[in-house]
Amino acid sequence: MNEFELIARLTQSLPTNETVVTGVGDDCAVLDLGVPDKLILFKTDAVVEGIHFTRETPPEKIGRKALARCLSDIAAMAGTPTAALVTIALPKDYDPELVAKIYSGLNALAEQYHVAVVGGETTTNPERICISIALLGMVPRGKQVLRSGAKTGDAIFVTGELGGSLAGRHLDFEPRIAEARWLAEHFPLHAMLDLSDGLAGDLRHLLKAGKVGAEILKSALPVSRAAKLQARSGASDSNHKPAALAALTDGEDFELLFTVASRDAVKLLDAWKKKFPELKLSCIGKIVPGEGILLRDKSGSHKLGAHGYEHFQKG
Repeated sequence: MNEFELIARLTQSLPTNETVVTGVGDDCAVLDLGVPDKLILFKTDAVVEGIHFTRETPPEKIGRKALARCLSDIAAMAGTPTAALVTIALPKDYDPELVAKIYSGLNALAEQYHVAVVGGETTTNPERICISIALLGMVPRGKQVLRSGAKTGDAIFVTGELGGSLAGRHLDFEPRIAEARWLAEHFPLHAMLDLSDGLAGDLRHLLKAGKVGAEILKSALPVSRAAKLQARSGASDSNHKPAALAALTDGEDFELLFTVASRDAVKLLDAWKKKFPELKLSCIGKIVPGEGILLRDKSGSHKLGAHGYEHFQKG
């Protein structure tokens, strides 16, 4: 089984209760705990040595990335993060100074986003470090943005640039908390998620949730400079991928992918340029009937077979 087949099997009969507004299948769980005018967002994520970072990664960046991944999921729901628990699993011969530096990076990002770190757990793990974060957030009632609302005819947008994240950006990305909240406050967003496993993979999650398809314009893809440089040099970080393919399939971009009614597209672009002049926003295509992704280039539209990153990926 690949990652998503395993998730489907494990989640087909999970217990639930009256507090659950949105459970499995979105970037965060949405809970109603009786807070006036607010719903609670609940998220967990983990980083594992050898998968998300290496032994040579600066420890402050390891801690920062561990929390930033969860913050990006809160952003995908247009929420505000509030409090985190940290579980860290360490080899028996761990270096206390290295662990302190991991926490230093995590704490610095938490302070930046006014997140309280309220405890956690320490345990042993053979050979490699693993850090798991459980994060709470809040969102105004009725204002949470789910994956499932995309409508035929919607314009598809993505923030920032895509591809080549292993050149360094996967350790230094900025969660789009402020941008997502601004979008939700000023425009009726239909669907949104963050790009953790690559555009080609994550867009499919949005399409599956909305029971729709998409057509992407290849020339509109915001390909990062790192992806272009890697494609030109044949650098192994992108496995010799063409730049456009790297933008579609490289993981850990942590940008926002969202849809709005096509009538709002031009207005949104104009307002975005004034509010966030240093962050690129690209309209990359539209929602269409059917399922799957069509990629339009100079020779027409073709079914996109490429996918994003998957844990337990089949060879």
